[in-house]
This record gives sequence, structure tokens and C-alpha cells, in this order.
Amino acid sequence: MSQQVWAAQALESFDAVVQATPGFRSRHGQRRMAEQVAHTFSSATLGKVDSEDGDAAPPTRAIAVIQAGTGVGKSLAYCAPAIALALSRGTRVLISTATVALQEQLVNKDLPALAALMPQPFKFALAKGRGRYVCKLKLDRLAGTGEAEEESEDDDLFAEEEAAARAKRPRQETEARIQFYGAMAQTLAKGAWDGDRDSLETPPEPEVWSPVAAEGASCTGKHCPAFSQCTYYDKRKELVGAQVIVANHDLLLSSLGARVLPELDNCLLVLDEAHHLPATALQQFACSMDLSRLTWIDRLSSRGLRIGALLEVEEIADIPRHAAQLRQTLQDLARIVMDVYGAALKSQKDTWGPARVRVPRGELPEPLIAPLGLLAASADGFLEALRAISKALRAEMRDKPEEAKRLSTLYAQIGMLAPRLEELHATAQLLLQDAPQGADRSFVPAAKWFTLEVDGDFIVVKGHASPILPGTTLRNHLWNAVRGAVLTSATLNSCGNFDFFLREAGLHGDDTTTTLEVPSPFNYAAQGTLIAAETRADPKNAAQFTAEMVDALLHDIARVEYGALVLFTSREQMRQAVDALPTAMRSVVLVQNALPRTQLLKRHRERVENGEPSVIFGMQSFGEGLDLPGRLCESVFITKLPFAPPDDPVGETRAEWLRAVGRDPFSELVVPATAIRLAQWVGRAIRTEDDQAHVYCYDKRLMRTSYGQRLLKGLPPFALQQRAPL
Repeated sequence: MSQQVWAAQALESFDAVVQATPGFRSRHGQRRMAEQVAHTFSSATLGKVDSEDGDAAPPTRAIAVIQAGTGVGKSLAYCAPAIALALSRGTRVLISTATVALQEQLVNKDLPALAALMPQPFKFALAKGRGRYVCKLKLDRLAGTGEAEEESEDDDLFAEEEAAARAKRPRQETEARIQFYGAMAQTLAKGAWDGDRDSLETPPEPEVWSPVAAEGASCTGKHCPAFSQCTYYDKRKELVGAQVIVANHDLLLSSLGARVLPELDNCLLVLDEAHHLPATALQQFACSMDLSRLTWIDRLSSRGLRIGALLEVEEIADIPRHAAQLRQTLQDLARIVMDVYGAALKSQKDTWGPARVRVPRGELPEPLIAPLGLLAASADGFLEALRAISKALRAEMRDKPEEAKRLSTLYAQIGMLAPRLEELHATAQLLLQDAPQGADRSFVPAAKWFTLEVDGDFIVVKGHASPILPGTTLRNHLWNAVRGAVLTSATLNSCGNFDFFLREAGLHGDDTTTTLEVPSPFNYAAQGTLIAAETRADPKNAAQFTAEMVDALLHDIARVEYGALVLFTSREQMRQAVDALPTAMRSVVLVQNALPRTQLLKRHRERVENGEPSVIFGMQSFGEGLDLPGRLCESVFITKLPFAPPDDPVGETRAEWLRAVGRDPFSELVVPATAIRLAQWVGRAIRTEDDQAHVYCYDKRLMRTSYGQRLLKGLPPFALQQRAPL
């Protein structure tokens, strides 16, 4: 079938769904987006490329970057044509999102509605990371229902961290945990729980869930005695039979090459909330290592020797030497880091989070280079020995299925600690990355930094490293595997063009990539007003500006009749506003983190539905993905332009590099990133065609600076009012 026929049929499916949806109005922008999706996915060459004479043409890649404003109806515009094309082409659709909220909307609302309307049936499934599911073997042991395992008391991944936590934990809390695990095990055994953390009525905190979470490194798959009852593998079976799979950006990037999700050269990939993709890429490929808590090395060494000896693995002979060298080298590194950076680290006692010092230009001090090289070599040798043991264990499991439980336990005892060694090796290698001899100034360094923190009785020194260009990382790891993709969001355009996002996403200059901007159907000029409420103080003078801004904010929110959202750029700024609230207004304001997010939003809705005013005070996480239509959010107050914090080591290193090559990081990086964040914040105001809302911004730089004018270009065309200082 030709590309044109595929695309035409996909659009026919989209049109049929629109016509069959009761009360649904055709939207020009939505159909334009559906056309682009159909064209892109019909153009891509999928699967293995063969030719009779062996001279196959290279496969065609097709990627579309589509900004679709609020109200366009993005999910239908990409789902209907993509699914129709996948069914015609005998392939699958992989939809990746950034937030759980959008995943739930797709799986619980959009896809079921679409499945009921499309002429061809299809199945869909939600893909989650392995760690969202329980490991039955771990749960049984911690609940006291499993048989005692050799070294079971040592099975925690981070023994020292756990020991510190246990020392501070009251006895009754430990007993409560055992009871909690017991109740979970019973509920799982009865079939009243499916083993998914998110389906528990009250999902446990990470420190409670982590000991029972499934992990790839300690999993023996089909050789596990609990394989037939494994929630994770049951869910994997659902994925195999699904034509549409919904995942998230973290899972997509972390599972590249692991065959967890459909192969990217043989499926249709949709990245919704795509503006998050660059940041997710940096997080995925950053790494860190602990230089202080080291007893895990001895435990891993003793386990490797004992298990390797049982299996007669010759490669274990060097494990004691590698382990001793690792321990000594890490101790030396911690000492050298404190010699070089100790004064700077200790001077930051009162800062939020760990004290931190960055390595300028990514150029490590000479005393650190040789120990890091030794560390990388020792870790590599140790890992080779562990791989030999793992290979022997898998062979033994295959040959002796009757010993599956014992062998699975041995595999897990190594697998629970091996990832820490792998992370140490990766961190050492990235820290050692340096400009080759003769490299010019355009060489891109890695961000490198060290942290110091106190955890219980431990003083913890850590080393960290990260790439600084997400585009390069995505090009190397994602786009070289993808054939057909659509990236979409309401905020991909920055300051009036796509250049910034394309660079960040690794698609700038890619001939196979096309861009499309689909405007929102809302009449922003008639529905909303942007009020530039200036202050006398310069926002760079934090104390004076915050005091004046809070006065203006309190004056304005006193007139709120229904729902409103106030967005702050720092905890301290929000704290000062809360402290300044008059007694009569305190009952009106709901502060982020004072209640769980779901409870806070529920209370907000109840108040507004009862005709009462309700004002939410929140920060960045409330500036995106929050859907409060109509009276639930008639006013949005932006206290200050949302520039990213200036002390991020990755951003600092990138800005330093840009300056070194004669480029302006503020204009090229800071302003475009702020434009996307500001557009998201402003986007909380108008959610439907019937909404009427005001957006207040108290930062006079929006109107009075050249970069403020650039920011304005990325905002909806509200009616604009300027207000002098009160």
C-alpha cells in the first residue's frame, strides 16, 4: 500500500471518530495536526530493510514537531491517525508522556473512548518501570512468610544508609513495617491486590516501598520460583498483545536497547509533553558515586567469592584485589576532595540540601586524575568477574530447574549490589572525560561536582557528573534508533520560534524533521487580560522587591471571588507571602505541601463549588499540568519571572562553555527556557472556550527589557493592561 493511501485512510479514521463523537465539534487546527501526523507516520520506513539485489535504499526517517495550543485536542489528533496507520501497517504505537496525569487520562479516558468508536478493534496497555511492581520473593522474606535465606540480614542494597535509618527509627515503627509487609503479602496472595504500587489505596513512601520493589539486576526472570505469580511479567504479557502502549519519558530513555518497549525502528512513536524530554535526558544520563560509605564493597566481594567458588568460576581470583583497591581508592578520593574543596564545602552549612562545589570547565585538579583512573580500572575488572558469575548462574538455572529458588537467591544477592558498582564505574569514566590534546574551544565538557552532607552519623562525600547538552545525548541514544516520531506539546515554541527546542531535543538541522504550529481555538484577546502590575523595586533586589510584591499581591487576591492560583519562584518568597496574610485571608489560602496535592485540589474545588473564594499558593509543579477550568481559576498571579535557579551545576557548566566559545548563555539558553516555563504558567488561566481569566505579572522586566519583549512573543495574545506601582 502506498504512503498516500495509508495517510488518506488514517485521516478518514480521524474524521469518522470526530463525526461519531456526540457533541464534538470539528476544529480546523485539530484536523491540521491529524494531517501532519498521518503524513509523518506514513512516510517513515519501518522494520528491516531488504532488497533482492542486496543494495537496499536507506530507511526513511520522518519526525514532526508540533506545537498545539490549549484546546486543540492533541490526544485525538495524534491517537486516531497513528492507531489507524499502525493497524494498516501491522505495527504498534508507543505514546510517551512526562506526567502520570496524562498517562491516566490516556489509559482511563481517551483510549477507551477511541476504541469504542474506531472501526478496527485495538488493545492498549500502560507500561511502567519494573520498580513500580512488587517482587514477591522480597515481600515474602520481609513479611516473615518466606523461608530464611542465607545472609538475608544483609540483603539491603545500601546497608550503611539503612543501618543509619534503623538506628533513628523507633521500635514500634519497625514493627509497623513488618505488619505492613505482612498485610501486603496477604492481600497479594488473596488476589485482592495486583502488585502495582500505584493501585494501593495509600501508596507507601519510597523508603518503605524500595525494599520490596522489583529490580532488573536481582531478577532471574523465568527461572524465579515465583515467576508464574510475578506481577511485572504479567503486565509484560499485556504489552505483548497491545497495539498501543503508553509509557513515560523516563522509561523510554532508561530502557533503550533493553526490549522492554517496542523496537523504535519498527513502531510509531508519539512524545507528548515533549518539552520535558531534554531535561529527562540529562537526568537519565547523569551519574554519581558515594566516596564515604563503603562496606557494600566487602559484602559484594564476599558474595562474589562464595558464589563463584560454588560454581567454579575462574575469574573470581582477582576479586579480593579489585575490592581492596576500590575501597582504598575511594577513601583516597574522599580525602583529596576534602583537601581541595573542603573549605568551600564546609562554608555552605546553611544552604538547602547538600553543600556543593563545581569543577570549573570540567577540568579536574591533577591530584584526582590518577585515583579516578585506578578506580575505573578496578571497577571494570570487578564487573568482569561478576558478569562471569552471572553467566554461570544463568547456565546453572537452565540446567537445574529443580534448584531455581536457591540459585535465584544467589543471583539476587549479587544483583542487589552490582548496580552500585556499575554506577561507580560510569561516574569515574564521566569524571575523567577531558578535552583531547589539540581540541579547540568547541569541545563540550561534562558537568562535574562534589557534594558534602551529613546523614545520621555519616559524613557523606559524593562525586557527580552529567552531560550538559541534552540534544547531543538524544541524538546519540534516541534518534539514531527512531524511524517515525511525533513530538507535541502546548509549549515547544520559544520566543516565537522552534529553534531552542530543536537544539535541546537534538533535532536542529535534521533534514527529516518538520515543524508545525497549531494555534489554540480560544479567543485570548476576548477571554483574558494580562495585567503587567509593576513594582518600584527592581526584581534583582530580592528583599525590597518581595516586600513590595507581597503588598500588591495581597491587595489583588483580596478581590478574588472564586478560584485563583498564585505561582512563586522560591520557597522563601512563598513563605514571606504566607506570613504576611491577614487573619481574615488565611482561611482562603491553600498552601502547597500543607496538604497532599490531591486533597488540596479537592478542597479547592469544594470551596469554589460552594461559592467561596479559594486561592492556591504553589511553585513550579503547580505551574504545569494543572487543569482548573472556569471558576476554579479565574485569576493567575505570577509573582516573578520564572528564571531557573542560578546554582544548577549542569546549567552553570553549560553557560561557562557557551561564554568560552563566544556565545551568550543568557540570550541563547536562559531566556528561551524561561519563555517555555512562563508560557506553561500563563497556560493555567484559559482552559476552555468559555473561560474568562486575568493573569497578573508583578515583574516589571516583562515590559521594560528587550528579553521581556521576547518572552511576550511566546504568550497567548491576551488583552494587555499596564498598571503603575500601587
